[in-house]
Amino acid sequence: MSLTRYEPWSLLDQMRREMERTMDTPTAEGSSVATSDWVPAVDIKEDKEAFLIVADIPGVDPKDIEVHMENGVLSIKGEKESEKKEEREGYKRVERSYGSFYRRFSLPDTADPEKISANSNHGVLEVRIAKQEKVQPRKISVNS
Repeated sequence: MSLTRYEPWSLLDQMRREMERTMDTPTAEGSSVATSDWVPAVDIKEDKEAFLIVADIPGVDPKDIEVHMENGVLSIKGEKESEKKEEREGYKRVERSYGSFYRRFSLPDTADPEKISANSNHGVLEVRIAKQEKVQPRKISVNS
């Protein structure tokens, strides 16, 4: 009797990918930019001054990463080149992901689109989005 590994979320992940693929809208060039060959893991943090998005993108050159902010949506796009190896005989299994990725994040109204910075260090991309300064409430006196 052989054992089969049970992965309860694999069918849901497959369905999500298929739904995303069917709902892609073509760009001006006629190609779809919303599909991803792989999806980097992302952490999202918030503190008093900013939002921080940390993405694991090992093997991606920082010059190949595009970060855009438009209409309250932050987009991170890039591509991880595959290693071109002619010799395939020694491989039993290849699990490293290659290809393009594309992630989008809706930001709250408190995010300041003018104060966004991005740094890449050892395969980890950090995008810092500063929060807008709070408008202090003020008391309005009523004249009689």
